[in-house]
Amino acid sequence: MTIYVTSDQHFGHAAARGFYRRPFPSVREMDAAMIAAWNDVVHAEDEVWHLGDFAVKQPPSRVADLLASLHGAKHLVTGNNDDAAVRTASGWSSIQAYAELQVDGARLVLCHYPFRSWHDMAKGAVNLHGHSHGRLKPVPRQHDVGVDACGFAPKVIINLLKAK
Repeated sequence: MTIYVTSDQHFGHAAARGFYRRPFPSVREMDAAMIAAWNDVVHAEDEVWHLGDFAVKQPPSRVADLLASLHGAKHLVTGNNDDAAVRTASGWSSIQAYAELQVDGARLVLCHYPFRSWHDMAKGAVNLHGHSHGRLKPVPRQHDVGVDACGFAPKVIINLLKAK
């Protein structure tokens, strides 16, 4: 099993194409490309931590269909655009506003929002976040894992930590 992290797909959000300068001619093509990118790297036995803003103003049936189409066990760390349809969807293995994980000895603090300081920061903990769509200046031991900063695909947590 491999553990991935991602955020900020904004599935179904027409304005995301303009707001974040996404290179897709339509919402349908944007969504299809992000589903394909997810499923190209994530396998059924893998785990994905989604750090918020999964879908925007989509009906519960659409959210359920999206979750069913994506590989892996999916955990949601809620974002500011995750409404009741997203938060109550049955396709999540867990739902929380904040999480801390240990992965291969690395201490991780997961939240939709980037922090200026975080739990165990002075002891080497790493903050993984979304929300900023690649627009914040990086700081040590903090990584924007949103699709706009990561080529529209989930990233392997350990590879992400080794790369920087």
